[in-house]
Amino acid sequence: MTKPKICVVGSSNMDLVTYTPRLPKMGETLQGSRFQMGFGGKGANQAVMAAKLGAEVLMVTKLGDDIFGKDTLHNYETLGFDTRHVLFTDKASTGVAPIWVDETIGNNAIIIVPGANDLLSPADVEAARGAIAQAQIVLCQWEVPLETSLAALRIGRAEGVMTMFNPAPVRTDLPAEAFALSDIFCPNETETELLTGMTVETLAQAEDAAQILLERGVQNVILTLGERGCLLVNREEVQHVPAPSVKAIDTTGAGDAFCGSLAYFLASGFSMVDTMSRANVVAASSVQHPGTQTSFPERSQIAEELFEK
Repeated sequence: MTKPKICVVGSSNMDLVTYTPRLPKMGETLQGSRFQMGFGGKGANQAVMAAKLGAEVLMVTKLGDDIFGKDTLHNYETLGFDTRHVLFTDKASTGVAPIWVDETIGNNAIIIVPGANDLLSPADVEAARGAIAQAQIVLCQWEVPLETSLAALRIGRAEGVMTMFNPAPVRTDLPAEAFALSDIFCPNETETELLTGMTVETLAQAEDAAQILLERGVQNVILTLGERGCLLVNREEVQHVPAPSVKAIDTTGAGDAFCGSLAYFLASGFSMVDTMSRANVVAASSVQHPGTQTSFPERSQIAEELFEK
């Protein structure tokens, strides 16, 4: 069986999570109860999800020449990634996200240091053009410089590769080209509100906001709605695809699980609506387990009929 080929151009981070009875005040030192590290970054998360489902994944990313970078590369290699374009730099650290969690009420404080992610350049993406051209989907996010993501989308469009853009996290207004280059534009509710200035509390409001994105040049909007599932809006149809009803333990990374699954099932030849339904199932599975990449299910943990046409 031929594996679907997906190229992810995006970020790689290391999450550093400390749990404490409460968050410290300025200048205060507290003793924490536990600490854990985990691989993260939106690009990495989405790539890992696609790989766990069985995709052949090419990762285009930049790491620092440090222990976190070496560990990240090893994680990619273990998952079977094509790592020819996993690059290293001595000009910045691997991206990190130190996170402090108040374990009594769940509040947290986070400092994200993009590090090497900010040094991933359009030239780095151009160097991967030949490999990108062999993929079925090129998947981008907004955790690397926008011009770098745009360069990947331009190459995908020029080479006849389906382009998918997850505009997360939203930073500023997107230029018109970002919409025009997106075959699939996949924001969540908050990102949609920030990009359109419209409320998306109801399905009707979500559809109206998605229509604005279509007017800006997007081919297909797939708007994620959390426990309500997702909404497809294009020039031919509007389809709401409900999500399975599950008891969520940890929703961290659910959007990335959805995007990585979406890319996998689209590249596998499923219809848009069938793909969304299957991606909902995978994302719903992820929220029933703690962590981010560690919560993403392996293919063997998912009912085999999900992969049958």
